[in-house]
Amino acid sequence: MEELFLDGNEMEWRETARWIKFEEDVEEGGNRWSKPHVATLSLHSLFELRSCILNGTVMLDMDANNLEQIADLVLDSMISQNQLLSDFRDRMKDILLRRHRHLYEKRHDNNKGSRIPLIRSLADIGRVHSSSKSNSSAGQVEGMTQSPSGSSLHRNQSGGHLNVNDGMTVSTSTAEMQQLKTNQHFMKKIPPGAEASNILVGELDFLDRTISAFVRLNQAVILGDLTEVPVPTRFIFILLGPQGNVSRYHEIGRAIATLLSDEVFHDVAYKGRGKQDLIAGVDEFLDAVTVLPPGEWDPSIRIEPPQKIPSQDHRKVAPDSQKEEIDEKWEEEKERAQSGLKRTGRLFGGLMNDIKRKVPWYWSDFKDALALQCLASFIFLYFACLTPIITFGGLLGQATENRMAAIESLCSGCVCGIMYALFSGQPLTLLSSTGPVLVFETIVYSFCTDNGLDYLSLRVWIGVWTGFILIVLVATDASAFVCYITRFTEENFACLISLIFIYKAIENIFQIAIDYPISSPGLENLNYTCFCSPPVNGSAFYNFSALPLENCTDRKSVV
Repeated sequence: MEELFLDGNEMEWRETARWIKFEEDVEEGGNRWSKPHVATLSLHSLFELRSCILNGTVMLDMDANNLEQIADLVLDSMISQNQLLSDFRDRMKDILLRRHRHLYEKRHDNNKGSRIPLIRSLADIGRVHSSSKSNSSAGQVEGMTQSPSGSSLHRNQSGGHLNVNDGMTVSTSTAEMQQLKTNQHFMKKIPPGAEASNILVGELDFLDRTISAFVRLNQAVILGDLTEVPVPTRFIFILLGPQGNVSRYHEIGRAIATLLSDEVFHDVAYKGRGKQDLIAGVDEFLDAVTVLPPGEWDPSIRIEPPQKIPSQDHRKVAPDSQKEEIDEKWEEEKERAQSGLKRTGRLFGGLMNDIKRKVPWYWSDFKDALALQCLASFIFLYFACLTPIITFGGLLGQATENRMAAIESLCSGCVCGIMYALFSGQPLTLLSSTGPVLVFETIVYSFCTDNGLDYLSLRVWIGVWTGFILIVLVATDASAFVCYITRFTEENFACLISLIFIYKAIENIFQIAIDYPISSPGLENLNYTCFCSPPVNGSAFYNFSALPLENCTDRKSVV
């Protein structure tokens, strides 16, 4: 960004700030750049910038090769829109073509004396030479120096020469060639393929209102000394107004520079087709900004750039008002159909869809597991299946008097696990005895005992009927109703199982008290001893350990 300054009797454009993603300002001494920092803008400057774009001149895809052509096209457009009087056209053009001084040039001048830069000298030579041929420069203000970006200067590839428009060739020495070198240190910061945006702001005594212009070139071109480094220019923003509002113009210039460095507005500026697109880009930026209260924050404090720049993808998504309304019911039906929870209306239709959906991945489910990294998973799954089978198998043996115990549970777990893994297409499913199975088997065994039925025979018929019911459910796509089973139903069933186990635990405690009663001291003797004596007419030797208690002829209690 450059501002218009009065240097003695001459005006020139001086660089005051620059943006490579973050803002850098010229320090108050004017000898160095500040550290990069996050640009803090006033909300009022953003609204004024919006007003400038809305009411000012906007020219998109302009065909121009130098700053002089750009100035002519912009001024003609301002005059045609009644933003500028035709009497001020020559003066405005001369001001736009003034010399552009950059910070590194000022340091160079301070180090090597106050000599005239070569580019300025060439511009003066070209201006004097052209004025000697014609009187076209009569309308220019006396003492004004024109920028070389207004005329086409071409370097001769064969030597150190500069060719001016009229064909005049000026030879340059080695020292002069060194003076033409740009700021190489700054050039290293610019990524390849970058394009520049130039902002020119200032105040003029002959203007009575603010005029502005936003220009997008059709092809990016290098405009001489308009930029600090030889980077092609794509955008130009001009803001000039009456005297007394330089700080206001400065803030508006910072606002447009910050917007052009913004990722989202940058795309809008490149792809916009008219003024309304630019206004929409400014409005989107205003929607995304955060406003800080004036009394709770010091604007002079510079915010350090973040270590990682946050993504702006969420800003590129269309607003909620422009999004298509999503039918939640339709989305739910689509999700059910993809997961197999929608009835097909055909016999075994759901089973056929499951097979079609699973066939492409059937072999990979087994093949991908044949890796050394899965060894730990194999061991874990082995014990995950074995532990509940043995645990509940032991409890099942107690409940059914060993008619179905741990051995039967192991065999059934092996057979069912292999068959289910091969034919269900879900080899990672764990099959084993669970709490509900134990409760069910206990109830069935109690029913058989009370009614004099054979438990194993009844259990076989239970399995047959269970298989038949499952085939009917599969044929009618009854699994689609699973989507209506809520968490409430699952928790109720789990609560019922928990209550049954708690009840059985308390019942076993009371059964232990019945089988092994507790005798209180003092009510009866606790030490009982029994011995047997041989019959009177019997042999003198007996193996008393082999005699039952009933053969004892004399039993006495010994305390």
